[in-house]
Amino acid sequence: MAKTKKVEQEEPLEKKLWKAADKLRKNMDAAEYKHVVLGLIFLKYISDAFEEVYNKLKEGKGEYEGADPEDKNEYTAEKVFYVPPSARWKWLQGRAKLPSIGKDVDEAMDAIEKDNPSLKGVLPKVFAQEKLDKQSLGGLIDLVGTATIGTKEAQGKDVLGKVYEYFLGQFALAEGKKGGQFYTPSNVVELLTALIEPYEGRVFDPCCGSGGMFVQSNKFVKAHQDYYKNKNSKNLSLNPADRISIYGQESNQTTWRLAKMNLSIRGIDSSNVKWNNEGSFLNDAHKDLKADFILANPPFNDSEWSGELLKTDGRWSYGLPPAGNANFAWMQHFLFHLSPSGVAGIVMHGGAASNKGNAESVIRKNMVEANVVDCIVSLPTQLFYNTTLPVHLWILSKKKAKSPNKEILMIDAYNLGHMVESTMRELSPEDIKVITDTYHNWATSSKDYEDVPGFCKSVSIDDIRVKSYILAPNRYIERIKKHREQPYKIAISKFIDHSIAYSSKIENEINSTKLNNENFSKDFLSIFDKTFLRKDWEPIEVSELIKDTISGSWGNDEPKKNNIAVKVIRGTDLPNIPLFNLKKTPTRYISSDKVDEIQLIENDIVIELSGGSKDQPTGRAAIITKELIEYFGMPLICSNFCKVIRVNSEKVNPFWFFFYWHQCYQDGLTTRYENQPSGIKNFQLDEFISSELILMPPRPQQDEFAENLKTIFELRNKLSYAAFNLGKLIEGTFENVYYDFDA
Repeated sequence: MAKTKKVEQEEPLEKKLWKAADKLRKNMDAAEYKHVVLGLIFLKYISDAFEEVYNKLKEGKGEYEGADPEDKNEYTAEKVFYVPPSARWKWLQGRAKLPSIGKDVDEAMDAIEKDNPSLKGVLPKVFAQEKLDKQSLGGLIDLVGTATIGTKEAQGKDVLGKVYEYFLGQFALAEGKKGGQFYTPSNVVELLTALIEPYEGRVFDPCCGSGGMFVQSNKFVKAHQDYYKNKNSKNLSLNPADRISIYGQESNQTTWRLAKMNLSIRGIDSSNVKWNNEGSFLNDAHKDLKADFILANPPFNDSEWSGELLKTDGRWSYGLPPAGNANFAWMQHFLFHLSPSGVAGIVMHGGAASNKGNAESVIRKNMVEANVVDCIVSLPTQLFYNTTLPVHLWILSKKKAKSPNKEILMIDAYNLGHMVESTMRELSPEDIKVITDTYHNWATSSKDYEDVPGFCKSVSIDDIRVKSYILAPNRYIERIKKHREQPYKIAISKFIDHSIAYSSKIENEINSTKLNNENFSKDFLSIFDKTFLRKDWEPIEVSELIKDTISGSWGNDEPKKNNIAVKVIRGTDLPNIPLFNLKKTPTRYISSDKVDEIQLIENDIVIELSGGSKDQPTGRAAIITKELIEYFGMPLICSNFCKVIRVNSEKVNPFWFFFYWHQCYQDGLTTRYENQPSGIKNFQLDEFISSELILMPPRPQQDEFAENLKTIFELRNKLSYAAFNLGKLIEGTFENVYYDFDA
């Protein structure tokens, strides 16, 4: 039987173009190169569209008989931009190898703006700059010239839309945190749009970035043609572009230009997308607008929003936002601009749902009591280019304020999504459908809606009052996957029996020099897992158990004035602490005053913050014991790549908390709080502490568990240390016996 030849799937055009274009970037910063590439792509698009109409006019057949191919009005009638001769792609491509090509492209952009007033001030003029290699620019022009993106056929396939959107995403990825300021991942925008369903009306985004919310709204309308057919309204246009009108504002001019180009290539009227460098708070470009829909991803935790200047502003109907954080200024700005039946879908930092700042908690309370909060969706981490931290979607509804429905839908989508890059997650169409179906079934009081454990819950305002108006879904939806089925006394009894048995096992292994620390760790963590997942224990914020967090230091190589010697615990030392295998722990020198501030004491927990990898995530921990302090015989500190947690021993047993943290690390929870601005991963300790909940057993049970586990833990440590010393003794004996032979 002949083998079937495997057919390789051709790589999409947008990916092929990106790979080639990225090679031509060389050392140019992505933030600058973005405008070069996207500007040329836009120019190719309008040139393709122009050439197609130009050829028809030149041929002069049918309706085009007698037409002048250079008459600008002919192109306006076809809804195509007029491109003057010196800006046409063929002319520019013919000059691609000349040293003046940068100047030529800039002049082409100027000429297009003069002949097309709607593009005035929009197109980039960055091609003549010295840092842009002209050979690379010529290569880029030749590359873009290989793609047909502006013809009617290409527009029907949305070729340019796919290319432009893909390039925006790739540039955002390349820029990291800065890139997130102009681009919200398309799968998140798609989810938001599907939630609020902007079928027709005014769509507003006062921090519009590159215009992704508007593009997705237009896509949504196109994808739901049947809705309009079934509506059977004579007055309803069937042209998607005419069903919605968009209003936007952006304070960054270069980003605003991206938005204008992004909308132009989609045939979306962007005349009401405004720019001013003061921004929406100080200079609202749409003061009188009452929008039917608002879609927005405002800057998170913006401390420079001019709050001190706006204390008496009329938009703050739910409370005065704090001057140091704009999150609730944005939310009130959105509510101010909603029509009486309007709906807003907002991307918001997770902390806004639960922070306890007085001003913010008052505003949140007033919004809940006014019944304008409809739904909160907790998203997975790593969906965004500018943050890996928890993010929520807020659905706000003016219409709901008059409704008898006094509940808020909580959706915890924390475990949805799949990794598409080493640091990036994406929601699938199935994920989006699950979330949106849940919301719409709940909002329409459908019989198909029901609370799903671990995923969604309809929460009464009374329940929210009890929890001090905190709106984080994980406060109402249990995330714990497993629950202890045995009564506590039975579980702890079994643990003690197991511990005794295992201690004998360790002693036997020591005697045979075969100590297996890894298996032991897995074993006692398994017991911890089974013992501590008690459903009826009250969840408590981790932050409530922390007395202090202490930063580390790297000190000096050599002693200076008033310096004393210290041992510095590094991330690499943490797994060796239980083994007392610490001969490589460095000695450094720091001032005596500094030592007093950061010296480690018994029961301190050292957390690794930086230096993680794919196979070894950050977040590793070790607890400082009395034996360890005695072992070194000098002050201990942690390095500046670690941080110390000092728990409140009145609220929690330190040893119990250490094993809780160790369990979180083993379960992969800490990896959700990693970011990776470069090749090194970093653990966001403060975010973990402020965001996570812990199921707390009663203190007597904590102490009982910790004491037994501490006993076996210390036995392991002591035996490990004995084994280590025994190994050194054997090694030294060998060296002494064979010293002369070796010589």
